[in-house]
Amino acid sequence: QVQLVESGGGLVQAGGSLRLSCAASGRTFSSYTMGWFRQAPGKEREFVANIAWSGGLTSYADSVKGRFTISRDKAKTVVYLRMDSLKPEDTSLYYCNLDSGWRDYWGQGTQVTVSS
Repeated sequence: QVQLVESGGGLVQAGGSLRLSCAASGRTFSSYTMGWFRQAPGKEREFVANIAWSGGLTSYADSVKGRFTISRDKAKTVVYLRMDSLKPEDTSLYYCNLDSGWRDYWGQGTQVTVSS
């Protein structure tokens, strides 16, 4: 089993920054991807960013490109999401995700609220 624990959410003014962290524990896999999704009230969960754990290849949603940066600490099995130039429309519950290639694992979510 895999456990994902997020932290770092909060309330910030528009234009501000936050850094989310997600620590993974439990079973390991030979190759996997970790990333972030978000879901605002009344909306579908949407992809934000991910990173291939072994090679470090990253991918971003168009809405966050140039503002968000995903990174990882392989030794600690932690993935980070640095969020700059935050906008009110970034307000969401942010979920950490681990895609093992045959199933997804999810954290409980951390709330990010951006005030205008």
